Amino acid sequence: IYLKHLMTAAVEMHPTIPIVLHLDHGDTFESCKQAIELGFTSVMIDKSHAPFEENVRVTRQVVEFAHARGVSVEAEIGTLGGIEEDVVGEVCLTDPDQAAEFVRQTGVDALAVAIGTSHGAYKFKTSPVLAIDLVGTLSQRLGIPLVMHGSSSVPHNLVQDINQYGGRMPNAMGVPVPSIQAAIAKGICKINVDTDSRMAMTASIRRVFSETPEKFDPRDYLGPGRQAIAEMVASKMRAFGTAGHAGDYQGYTLEEAKSRYQQA
Repeated sequence: IYLKHLMTAAVEMHPTIPIVLHLDHGDTFESCKQAIELGFTSVMIDKSHAPFEENVRVTRQVVEFAHARGVSVEAEIGTLGGIEEDVVGEVCLTDPDQAAEFVRQTGVDALAVAIGTSHGAYKFKTSPVLAIDLVGTLSQRLGIPLVMHGSSSVPHNLVQDINQYGGRMPNAMGVPVPSIQAAIAKGICKINVDTDSRMAMTASIRRVFSETPEKFDPRDYLGPGRQAIAEMVASKMRAFGTAGHAGDYQGYTLEEAKSRYQQA
């Protein structure tokens, strides 16, 4: 409920900015239902590690509940992990035929696909190799927005800063921005980045602690940390081609979305 009203305040303070609230990696119908009832405008149900039939069943349940309230749904097929990592049996790239059947049976709005990325700051042991051509195949087959998870680049300058100011991130490696841009060109529409923001804040805070050890007021380091995150997000928006496009489309309310789903 606190988060709900924080977002309501953000909408009120910035009426010209289109704002959505998305639940990432909801793992049960109940978690998605709770988010929707709190006012989230989109949810992700992630049963990608469950058997296909269970993934379909739970995703369809979430879709039916969400669409009746104008809320869009993201789901996932396949499991994340670097293609060349020593995790044989754990990595499962998205199969186009299975994905097409999944979308047909669930009516999901967007699909997170596995093309070789992974979560965290230690994604790869060598230079990453992503299944970029698979994105194009999936985009043509499915006809819905595709989502790329595990897309932090783990910038080298942030790794250096964290290590320089007392951290320890050996062999950290992420997804190069050019690889993400290539995936965008093939059909990726939504990109999830988290680790880079955490690193930006951590590097900033460590710098303050190291260079001004007399500081003890949280405002002295949390302020720069928040600014570092803002700058990181802005850089990603520019790199991914989203910056400056908020006015290119007309948004609609949950009630309007509900009506669209009913007419579909």
